[in-house]
Amino acid sequence: MADNKRRGEDPDDERRDDELEGASDADEAPVSGGGGTATRSSSRAESSDRPKTRTQGERGGPFGRIVRFVREVVAELRKVIWPTRKELLTYTAVVIVFVAVMLAIVAGLDLAFAEGVLWVFGNPS
Repeated sequence: MADNKRRGEDPDDERRDDELEGASDADEAPVSGGGGTATRSSSRAESSDRPKTRTQGERGGPFGRIVRFVREVVAELRKVIWPTRKELLTYTAVVIVFVAVMLAIVAGLDLAFAEGVLWVFGNPS
């Protein structure tokens, strides 16, 4: 069932990759014909004729790029759903317990293999 939902295999999905990436809600116009739900960005075709201008973040050279990077990082961090204090403490406890259990298993296996090697090859003392 999931295999027939891939892009290009669904007859209702007639959009191209570049149309999907460039489309936005404000400037979409329906594509005529085909009967699908495909849309095409009208401003994308118009903007391809004009030369590209530098954005505000690119104006300052390397410092402008750093400022743009920091702004994008802050924008992405605002999208993050941060855990509550209770969730954070729960997740921390789960991780600490898991690490302690794994530590005990590895230490037990190390001790068992060390004793086995001493038993097979003999203890010189």
